[in-house]
Amino acid sequence: MKKTDRHCRIFKFEAEFSDNLRCIPMAVRRKLDLCGRKLRLQHWLELGDEQKMELLNWGDSELELHKLADRLKESCNEINRAIQEEWQQIDRVPGLIEEACLASKQPVPNLRQWQQLDELERFALLKLCSPGHSHSNSKSRGNLPLALGEFLENKIT
Repeated sequence: MKKTDRHCRIFKFEAEFSDNLRCIPMAVRRKLDLCGRKLRLQHWLELGDEQKMELLNWGDSELELHKLADRLKESCNEINRAIQEEWQQIDRVPGLIEEACLASKQPVPNLRQWQQLDELERFALLKLCSPGHSHSNSKSRGNLPLALGEFLENKIT
């Protein structure tokens, strides 16, 4: 599996939304952050299934992300590109992850487990924990244990 293949998937914890793609998958959200574009849920819902799948399957190389930013410049707001975000770092487990795990009575991933996660998995965990984010509501916090189980089940402790 190529690196980009791992970053074009829908997680099991997203399954209830994946049949009709009524929510923006984490894989798409990560690519949007990387290319500096903000796609509102309302705009996502207006896209056809083919367009949604195209965004999901879009590559995440630097060149592909540049093309994606250019393609979306008319329909999406520009935001700062994700550079050196916590989900891009593997030298420590972010405090936000620790706090959210403790608050939801989940085991906190250790540094080795964090380092074994791929960038999309780290992105998803942080988005599920982020305050003020659309995925930080109680429903999404309920997805945190599901995501942790999905991501850490085969990781060495």
